Amino acid sequence: MEEHLDKLIDWHGALADLAIRFGPKALVAILIMVLGGFVGRWIARMMLRGLSRFDLEPPVRQLLVRVVRVLVFGMFLIMALQNLGVELLPLIAGLGVAGAGIALAMQGVLSNVVAGLTIIFTRPFRVGEYISIIGVQGEVENISLFSTVLTHRDRSHVVVPNRKIVGEVLHNYGRVRQVEVVVGVAYDTNVDTAKAVLRELLSANPKVLQDPVPELQVKVLADSSVNIAVRPWVNVPDYEDVLGELNEAILARFRDRGIVIPFPQREVKMVA
Repeated sequence: MEEHLDKLIDWHGALADLAIRFGPKALVAILIMVLGGFVGRWIARMMLRGLSRFDLEPPVRQLLVRVVRVLVFGMFLIMALQNLGVELLPLIAGLGVAGAGIALAMQGVLSNVVAGLTIIFTRPFRVGEYISIIGVQGEVENISLFSTVLTHRDRSHVVVPNRKIVGEVLHNYGRVRQVEVVVGVAYDTNVDTAKAVLRELLSANPKVLQDPVPELQVKVLADSSVNIAVRPWVNVPDYEDVLGELNEAILARFRDRGIVIPFPQREVKMVA
């Protein structure tokens, strides 16, 4: 019993000795790290205000702010470890070895990060622009280090890994798109009259942009009709609406004006 009591006393004595030796240092280290967190947040807020004056994409501002915040906290962490008497060189070497192993295990994630940085700094597209790539298209909603999120008219989202974007052929429509409606008229129709009717419809639709000027041209002399291409410019959100509205308006106006949209037909002659 006395042996157990002596061990307990020795154990408490050792703990007290450690508390006396390292307690103040540990407390100072904790205070240094807490101060580092506050300083990092303060510098991040100041930097975010300063970057708002420049023409930078939101992902770029967020990335720069996060990097600075991590660097500031890392400096305070080093100060805290030095206060505790930790040897930094062996720790750095161990972190390097661990980092190499993690990098090998996360090649796909790292390739997305590298591609995300490439997209953020080269800016082949921006948030709010309409793009088409690798068989998908939509309006860019968000660009992060790992992926790019596109939105569709049906409110669905397409999440594209950044490594699938870099190196691919990208079609960036920007914030406006060109609608194309092809309408056929009979060969005996006055083409100038048909074009005048189409211009009236384009002027009457408030969603059709007048700058750039809508294009009208005879596209094809087909077998049964003269095909006229109607190509107005619209804002990206109005693309599908204008496409349907123009088709409906053209059909109704041509009927009112007696302009014939012919059916496909062939003339067969029997030779006796």
